[in-house]
Amino acid sequence: MDAKERGPKVAMTLESLGWDDGLARAFQEWADKRDMQPGRVLIEFNYICRVWCAEGEIEAVRSGRLSHRATSRGDLPAVGDWVVVRKRPDDARGAIVAVLPRRSWFSRRMAGQVTDEQVVAANVDVVFVVMALDHDFSLRRLERYLLLARESGAAPVVLLTKPDVSDEVAARLAEVTALAGDAPVHVISPKLNQGIEQVAVYLPPGKTGALLGSSGVGKSTIINRLVGRDVQRTRDIRAWDSKGRHTTTHRELVFLPNGGFVIDTPGMRELQLWDVGDAVSETFDDIEALAGACRFSDCRHRDEPDCAVKAAVAGGSMPAARLESYLKLNDELGHLAQQQDQRAQLEAKRRSKIMGKALKQHLKSKRH
Repeated sequence: MDAKERGPKVAMTLESLGWDDGLARAFQEWADKRDMQPGRVLIEFNYICRVWCAEGEIEAVRSGRLSHRATSRGDLPAVGDWVVVRKRPDDARGAIVAVLPRRSWFSRRMAGQVTDEQVVAANVDVVFVVMALDHDFSLRRLERYLLLARESGAAPVVLLTKPDVSDEVAARLAEVTALAGDAPVHVISPKLNQGIEQVAVYLPPGKTGALLGSSGVGKSTIINRLVGRDVQRTRDIRAWDSKGRHTTTHRELVFLPNGGFVIDTPGMRELQLWDVGDAVSETFDDIEALAGACRFSDCRHRDEPDCAVKAAVAGGSMPAARLESYLKLNDELGHLAQQQDQRAQLEAKRRSKIMGKALKQHLKSKRH
């Protein structure tokens, strides 16, 4: 999709994309340098990005210096990022030389065995957690998505889709509302174009939203309805297990006709958390509240005596699955913290070797 197809009815400028005085101050160290300009990442394909700058949409690659200085993938450009682009008049492409400070971002651990952070989207105002009321429905997965959304710094909103395939809409809405806490919950039907106006309210001019959820829950259809035409590919999924191939294969910042923006993301059925420690108490506020009545202040709610949380489970006022999810999450975060510490030690050792080699070369050149 080129800029003409993607463009909204309102005029596109850096200011309409969200450029403000804070970003201008952050850009000051590059402002006087030749061929440097700010821009916002619209699409990210590994090391190649599409960036909107003052001159319009351009293609840019990560500079070698930026890639070398990054201590993790989390330091590299993501969709929604404001970046510094070097673009010479005779170059077909630009080069991203820096990422400006993020207002918000949400991350997950990269898929596979690598212990590294993957920034899914940056500078987002509202995160829409999308879950279908079919075989995709899972309160445990919703907990994890809410953790991710809350830790990002953006406001979470839950969207429940496909109410036409469920006979338990009211019961599931009640479960989700209790779980979501202060996060708004809406039941919508993107396929039937019902409830889209409830989503649009959160995306006035200049605001950016992002859609999180499994493949096939209706994220791309929601975007198509918001835009008013098909800009994202959609595909029917298997009815018997609610699964199918991912339609969205990359992250993209989509312009809306009213001047708002929304980011679609590839489906994430398995969500490995990265750094959500501060959001645990907000998502599991019921357990945190009960913990104050435990006999021990550092109660882990496992084998300790006089545990108020275990008593609530035994008495039926708290589902056993809720506590099980909480304990599993804490185990996962503990294991991740250990892996992150090991990775940090290896990174420090690597940088120490690089500095040592550079010092030796410097001393050698001085002797000659």
